[in-house]
Amino acid sequence: MIDARLPLALDGGGLVFPSDGRIAVFHPTPDAALPDLPKDRLQIVSDFKPHVDVWRSRGYACDVTAEDRYAAAIVLLPRAKAEARALIAEAAARTQGLLVIDGQKTDGVEGLLREIRRVATVRGPVTKAHGKLFWLEQAEAALFSDWSAGPALTEGGFWTAPGVFSADAIDPASALLAEALPDALGRHVADLGAGWGFLSAHVLTRPDVEAAHLVEAGHMALECARHNVTDTRAQFHWADATTWRPDQPLDTVVMNPPFHGGRVADPALGQAFIRAAARMLHRHGQLWMVANRHLPYEVSLQSLFATVKDCGGDRRFKLFCASRPHRQPGRNRID
Repeated sequence: MIDARLPLALDGGGLVFPSDGRIAVFHPTPDAALPDLPKDRLQIVSDFKPHVDVWRSRGYACDVTAEDRYAAAIVLLPRAKAEARALIAEAAARTQGLLVIDGQKTDGVEGLLREIRRVATVRGPVTKAHGKLFWLEQAEAALFSDWSAGPALTEGGFWTAPGVFSADAIDPASALLAEALPDALGRHVADLGAGWGFLSAHVLTRPDVEAAHLVEAGHMALECARHNVTDTRAQFHWADATTWRPDQPLDTVVMNPPFHGGRVADPALGQAFIRAAARMLHRHGQLWMVANRHLPYEVSLQSLFATVKDCGGDRRFKLFCASRPHRQPGRNRID
């Protein structure tokens, strides 16, 4: 983690931040510590709503995108290489001078270090805690101009972007769920973790649907969805699906919930989505969801819904339809 490497770089490693001006920090997760940096000069840049909420609750300035020039920038590398390259390009374009890059070996920091060394003079690196931190004294946007990436059309005609789930092609689990959805979904439907809008586009082929709520924590993913889902019945919500609440009870929730908070599978994420869906639905509402075969969601579904049906799936994925949610102790449903 950066808190293991940054103090070493600052204490005898040769890294010196400018004495004034703002410092942008790109893509920090909530568990990232930022020691020895002036909190009042930091600008967190993150498009993931739960992370933004955490950083703001700690008193940090936080924005979805970098909208200004900065005296220095720090990029904390994500797992996806294309997203990492895009963040570095954005940081270099917004930085007047120092550009610091930090990442774990498992997230590809060594490969990026080799690439950057071919085009720029690199200082450091500082190696510790299974990762590396290195820096450029004077970032030049032109060095990384071919790394810049925003929303773009895929071969299937959908807008996606680096770092967005299933950016290169339609996710097979979502495709399986889309094929299984019934004709009757009711008037009010939500797509939790809507991504770039694939499932919602299918929901809106039903003429009886009056409103389809696309709930997505990733701001860039939601911007892609706006390109892909242009039906006027679509409503877009940049929000954490596990805490978002509709204005009125829903007839149907559809979802292909995430199950990774980091590198390790975390079924608790999907279970939180299931609990959220049960709260949103009216007493006769239905949940349609798809999940990887190995994920243990059956107990959660059976505890929260009166009826749970295994709707098949295939070798890799399982499909569920759950209906008639129970009232959850201490958490009244919207109705």
